Amino acid sequence: MKNPYAQLIIYNFDGVPEPDGLVEKDERFLGTWVEEETAFVFFSSQAASLIEQIKVKNPQITLVETYEMTCEQWHGDKIEPYFVENFCIAPPWDRPGKDAKPEFREILLDPGVVFGTGRHQTTEDCLTLVHRLCTREKIKTVLDIGTGTGILSLGAAALGCDRVLACDFNLLAVITTLKNIRLNGFENQILAFQAKGEEVISIPCDLLVANIHYDVMQHLIAHPSFLGKKWFILSGLLNSETTKIMASLSAKKVHVIERRCPDGIWNTLLGKC
Repeated sequence: MKNPYAQLIIYNFDGVPEPDGLVEKDERFLGTWVEEETAFVFFSSQAASLIEQIKVKNPQITLVETYEMTCEQWHGDKIEPYFVENFCIAPPWDRPGKDAKPEFREILLDPGVVFGTGRHQTTEDCLTLVHRLCTREKIKTVLDIGTGTGILSLGAAALGCDRVLACDFNLLAVITTLKNIRLNGFENQILAFQAKGEEVISIPCDLLVANIHYDVMQHLIAHPSFLGKKWFILSGLLNSETTKIMASLSAKKVHVIERRCPDGIWNTLLGKC
C-alpha cells in the first residue's frame, strides 16, 4: 500500500464551500478542513476543473491561494511507525510487522490531512498517562474531547475500555477518527461524533481526556459535572495557562497527581476528582 498523501494540493478558500457529492467522490479528493470562515480543500493532485466547479456553485467564496507540498511538510513531521509504552503506532502503509516488535500492541493510525502525526509532545504524554491508568486502574468509560485523529481513544480501546466517546468540533477530524476506528476494528468500543467540549462535558465517565486549547479548557473545568469524573488528563496547555488551570483545580479541591512538561513548553496534567 502506498502513502495516499505523499503529495498534497491544497486550495485555500475565504469562505466555506457547500458539500459537493461529485467532488467528494473524486479519487483525488482527500478532505476539507474548516477553520471558522476559512476552508482548506485537499487533493492528491491538481484538480483545477473541480475547483472551478466549486467556485461556480459557491459564488460567495473566493479562492485565496493554492499550495503544493508533501505530507511531511503539511504535518511538520514524518509519517512513520513510532512507539509509546507498549504501543506501536503505525500508518497502514508502513507497518513494521509483528516479527520486528512482537511484544508491542499495534495501533493503525491514518492521519489523513488532519494536521499532526500524533507525535506532538502533548499527544505522547496523554497516551503515556492513558496507558498508565488503564493498566493500573479500573477504567471502563472514557470521554475524549478534541480527539483529532482518535489516537487517544484508540489507545484506550486497545487497553480494554468498554466504551469510549471520541468527539471533536472539526468534522474532518471526526471523519478521520471514524476511519481509524474501522482500521483497528473498534466499532463496538468507540463512538466518534462532532460536538463542542462544552456540550458533552456532562456525560459521565471514568476518565476524561481533553487535549485542547486553554480557552475551551477553562470552561470545561468550570462546569459542575467536571467534578463527577473519576480521573482526568488535561493537556495542550502552555506554562502560564497551566498555572491558571492548576489554581482553578486547587480551588475545587481536586487532586493533581502529576504535571508533565518534558519539553519545558507543553503541559499535561493527570488528576483525580
